[in-house]
Amino acid sequence: VLASHDTLGLLPTGGGKSITFQVPALALPGLTIVVTPLISLMKDQVDNLRRAGIRAVYLHSGLSARESRLAIDRCRLGKAKLLYLSPERLRGERFIAELKLMQVSLIVVDEAHCISQWGYDFRPSYLKIAALREIFPEVPVMALTATATPDVADDIKRRLNFRQGSVTVKGSFARDNISYVVRYSDSKLDMLLRVLRNTRGSGIVYVRSRKRTGELAKALCEEGIEAAYYHAGLMPQEKEERQNQWKDGAVRIIVATNAFGMGIDKADVRVVAHYDLPSSLEEYYQEAGRAGRDGKPSFAVVLANARDKAILTRRLNEAFPDKEVIKRVYELACNFLEVAVGTGYGHLYEFNFAKFCAVFKLDANVARSSLLILSRAGYIDYVDEIATRSRVMIVANKEELYGLRLGEEADAVLQTLLRSYTGLFADYVQIYESEIALRAGLTEDKVYEALLLLGREKVLHYVPRRQTPYMLFTTSREEPRHVQFPVEVYEHQKERMSRRIEAMKSFVFQGEGCRVKHMLEYFGEENAADCGKCDCCRSRRSRPEADPAQVERLLRQPGGHTVGYIAEQLGVGREQIVEICRMLMDAGVPGPRQ
Repeated sequence: VLASHDTLGLLPTGGGKSITFQVPALALPGLTIVVTPLISLMKDQVDNLRRAGIRAVYLHSGLSARESRLAIDRCRLGKAKLLYLSPERLRGERFIAELKLMQVSLIVVDEAHCISQWGYDFRPSYLKIAALREIFPEVPVMALTATATPDVADDIKRRLNFRQGSVTVKGSFARDNISYVVRYSDSKLDMLLRVLRNTRGSGIVYVRSRKRTGELAKALCEEGIEAAYYHAGLMPQEKEERQNQWKDGAVRIIVATNAFGMGIDKADVRVVAHYDLPSSLEEYYQEAGRAGRDGKPSFAVVLANARDKAILTRRLNEAFPDKEVIKRVYELACNFLEVAVGTGYGHLYEFNFAKFCAVFKLDANVARSSLLILSRAGYIDYVDEIATRSRVMIVANKEELYGLRLGEEADAVLQTLLRSYTGLFADYVQIYESEIALRAGLTEDKVYEALLLLGREKVLHYVPRRQTPYMLFTTSREEPRHVQFPVEVYEHQKERMSRRIEAMKSFVFQGEGCRVKHMLEYFGEENAADCGKCDCCRSRRSRPEADPAQVERLLRQPGGHTVGYIAEQLGVGREQIVEICRMLMDAGVPGPRQ
């Protein structure tokens, strides 16, 4: 990068991707632009950099116009070293004109697999990043990802117009300190309890639904395991509190959706358990890789049963609803936002997704998938990761504050702000109304009203917290009959997701071979050796012989049992149980449950 080569970094989760651009950013003379799709990760990294005394700012669509203006001015005047940017900001012609006035030394594309339609998390807004290359043709581009197959890696370089002499730096995807284990059980909760009681240290349990995070955390607490839950629907204050409790060790286990984990700076996670299966090995590898970042022995455990295969297949159908259903969702969304046919282009709307589904009685999974496909097709940009804390910046000077009298409550709030937070005169500072209320001896409602009053009197600029997703119309509203879905957006993407799901099924239910070798070959590492640590490798080393009489006893129990359950109970490999079941079935014994 420092030699001005375009560089693709394929580095595993926990491999220190952030440091590979943050250090060059400090060494280079101008501004480093970092494009990332994750607003929460963007805010975390900027906060960490600022604490280290490094001048960094961010821009995303959740900021007010005044906050955006302040950040842009700092970059233009050379008062920032790093600008973190959400990709949709690159759609605005005015912003592009502002960029041309900045001295840019490096362009970084984080989560670069999002630019590839071959990737598992393609985002149309990422295609606009190529505009940066046109504005700054001599500036090196660094693309980073932890999850790219060879096809995706080639596509990333093509879409970012990598120049001749570009370099690919590829770390092995192998994590030698992690033991990958699959446990089959009809009762996942019982198996999870066994796993957590037989391991020490903190852990993450991943599930697929927000509702299940709370239910499972409660069940673990009832069994004496300190647990909290985390998902994207929590308020920012709740997210931060629970994340800090887990980081500090007050809570041992965090039960979370995939909204948790990106950029989490906790090295001593000893176990990552998947209660529900991810839809791809890319997702699984990223999430499991949050274990053992300190290099010490750790476990990545998948809990599975026979129903999981059908659930994965159903997920494919939910992700790609019928095209007529998608057109109907588009029409209803436009009506919900009161966007007339032929209007809306370039407009950004707050979009209350939960209310939208309730009003039109839509299945949330189908509606969300429809909006994402409409985004890929170029009709809208739908972003639901937009939870922001309240922010305040004092705009009056210190002389104007002297002798200011706006009432007892407003004065109390202002004095509490000045005592509690630093940097209020220079930048927007994140605040908690509940914290101010406690210190000022007021209710949260009174604090909110006082902040609004101080804003009206031009003492400060107050941006209340919000959690509403937003929708940007990238074209004017079309009539449903004119909405088209290119083959690349629908049929090809569906086919790719189907292949990823089949790879995930194979990883979990293979029964033979090394799990790590299977995963490394998927990511393009040829001639990978067996890891010797996964459950398959261990079972081959010291595999007891199954007793056919015990297998028959379990098969003849009322309702029978699955092959996975029998293998788990007897402590033997699934392939042994399959062979014995076949022999017993030939003799008239009932077969295993599916």
